[in-house]
Amino acid sequence: MNRYAEMERRRQHLYGWFLLTPAAILLTLFAFYPSIATFWESLFSRGTRRRPSEFSGLENYTDLFNDPTFWIVVKNNLFYAGITIPASIAIALAMALWANSKIPATGFVRTAYFTPTVLPMIAAANLWLFFYTPDLGVLDQIGALFGLPSMNWLGRPDTALWAIIIVTIWKEAGFFMIFYLAALQTIPVDYKEAADIEGTSRWTYTRRIVLPLLMPTTMFIVVNAMINSVKLIDHLFILTKGGPSDASKLILYYIWEMAFAFFDAPHAAAMTVMVLLVLGIAAAIQFLYLDRRTHYQ
Repeated sequence: MNRYAEMERRRQHLYGWFLLTPAAILLTLFAFYPSIATFWESLFSRGTRRRPSEFSGLENYTDLFNDPTFWIVVKNNLFYAGITIPASIAIALAMALWANSKIPATGFVRTAYFTPTVLPMIAAANLWLFFYTPDLGVLDQIGALFGLPSMNWLGRPDTALWAIIIVTIWKEAGFFMIFYLAALQTIPVDYKEAADIEGTSRWTYTRRIVLPLLMPTTMFIVVNAMINSVKLIDHLFILTKGGPSDASKLILYYIWEMAFAFFDAPHAAAMTVMVLLVLGIAAAIQFLYLDRRTHYQ
């Protein structure tokens, strides 16, 4: 009997490994190997025809820390993430609460909120370019009705990054709303009925019951929003190209510029490794600490 139980256990283990094999192969080819190769390349100097690349250790990382443009990009990205992440999540939550309530034309409201998400990134950027164009853009046309002067929204250092932030919030809020809407529909109606019997106000019910139950979804959205905050590049190509004077340049655009405009792959690899390291630390904190508190374990 023990022999058959042992064979069945081994068969189950083998079956499990077979199920994991396709995912393991894909992760190895498109995640683990590229990450290791990128780290290895970041340890070598930039090579030329006359001077081949040589092992330089952490010199590329030291160069980045001594690069003023790198710190400008880091500051831009931190500011960009600090505004877009909470704003997108707050707007998404508000839209989901409204779209989940009993209002007329619920389907139309949900579709309208989600429409920006399905637009291609390049199409969305060109749409907003029509809004931001000086003199001819929609914003300047509306401002002219009130006697306001024309403004080059994308050509001024003090407004360029804000213009990118607005586009990102408009694009991502509808995407995050879908997750909140799905989570709201899993909350039993008994909770709302019990709250109504107790005479609980809508704000108290939302704050004391709905928001705590939405915390796992919120943490999932936060992680996705953090990843999105360091991978924006499409809008920058169309709207600002990182300008003016690096005022709207973000980390992924700088990595692309370093690798394909300056042909400096080792420094681009070093920046990529640092981005992966920061995201890995954030994910580890989320799974090891915040996830347990979120699920009240």
